[in-house]
Amino acid sequence: MTAAAKWATGVAGPPAWTRRPANLATAVTAELVQRIVRGIHPSGSPLPPEPVLCETFSVSRTVVREAVKILQEKGLVQVRQGTGTMVTPPAMWNMLDQLVLGATIAEDESLAILDDLVVTRRVLESDMANLAARLADDETVERLRALVDQMDELVDDPDSYHNHDRMFHDTVMQASGNRIARAVVRALESQVINTARYVGRTERALCVASNHGHRRIYERIAAHDPAGAAETMFTHITEAWVVRRSGPGEPTRLRR
Repeated sequence: MTAAAKWATGVAGPPAWTRRPANLATAVTAELVQRIVRGIHPSGSPLPPEPVLCETFSVSRTVVREAVKILQEKGLVQVRQGTGTMVTPPAMWNMLDQLVLGATIAEDESLAILDDLVVTRRVLESDMANLAARLADDETVERLRALVDQMDELVDDPDSYHNHDRMFHDTVMQASGNRIARAVVRALESQVINTARYVGRTERALCVASNHGHRRIYERIAAHDPAGAAETMFTHITEAWVVRRSGPGEPTRLRR
């Protein structure tokens, strides 16, 4: 068995790499992130010691040390003098990190993480819609109108429709001038935009209903109605997720 008897029978064997990666530290980090998120190395437990990790991944101590340093930066482990490298509780993990968020979403059967992602989106985007209604110039308003009209013509083409959908939301975010909030939303969406669990159902009727929401948002921004723009954005993001959501349990985390 070795690898210190599969780390004292915690049994986490070598990674299923089809070929040896070019960047070993990055590959080892990604594998360890997945194992920590899955609970193979649970919170509060020590990460396997260096010799075990070296044997498990067939890499040098230098590679392992670099991977552990990256895990520290992501908030997944803490190196403690005398006790080794300890896996931290999920509350300490950097959920904006690409690897951490992606692995957490993949392991979450309850959809709670996706529900939280939507809650975060709607809070930030409703505030940005409020700002957009105050700040949008004629060119931005015309851009939003054109996108809504184009989406009316794309309801039978879900891929094109969703590309325009993202452009509409991004135009509102840019109009707000809040670069930090926009960056957070874009970082979150980049992890889920092509996943079936987030995209959910895509039939024509849902695209039609979704674009009614976009049109209401556009109308409130064009009318320079900040409160109305914020409310319609909040409602649109909530309703669009609820109708396409497909998974166990009720989306109670979305209730306000």
